[in-house]
Amino acid sequence: MKNFPFLSVAQAMLLLRVAIAVMFMAHAIVRIANGTIPRFAGFLEDKGFMYGLAVVWAITVVEIVCGSLLIAGKYMRWAAAGLMVICVGGIVIVHAAKGWFVGEHGAGGVEYSIVLFVACVVIAASDRGRAGARLT
Repeated sequence: MKNFPFLSVAQAMLLLRVAIAVMFMAHAIVRIANGTIPRFAGFLEDKGFMYGLAVVWAITVVEIVCGSLLIAGKYMRWAAAGLMVICVGGIVIVHAAKGWFVGEHGAGGVEYSIVLFVACVVIAASDRGRAGARLT
């Protein structure tokens, strides 16, 4: 059923999947291209994480692999779940201490990460795998 003037629900979900994938993949690719992985690792180690470099590489690989899976429409629940873990980690480790707002009224808060998390929940819920097929 097409209620929206120019996109079906399936097309809107494709747009959401690709947009969210691009957001996560962009962070990973820029982190690699700009050589900021060691700086991010140092930040995590300052926060008490052991093996900061390994953690940052794991985050980077998850962002690229899960983003690619979302674009391909494969294993979307698992891919979205992996990205949700990154969102929660970012909220807890970085953004919660900075308040709600990202810009204008604050700097680096949680609002953007929460929107990414909720978008990943919607993507995971839209995956019509075996469980989803039984429910409808």
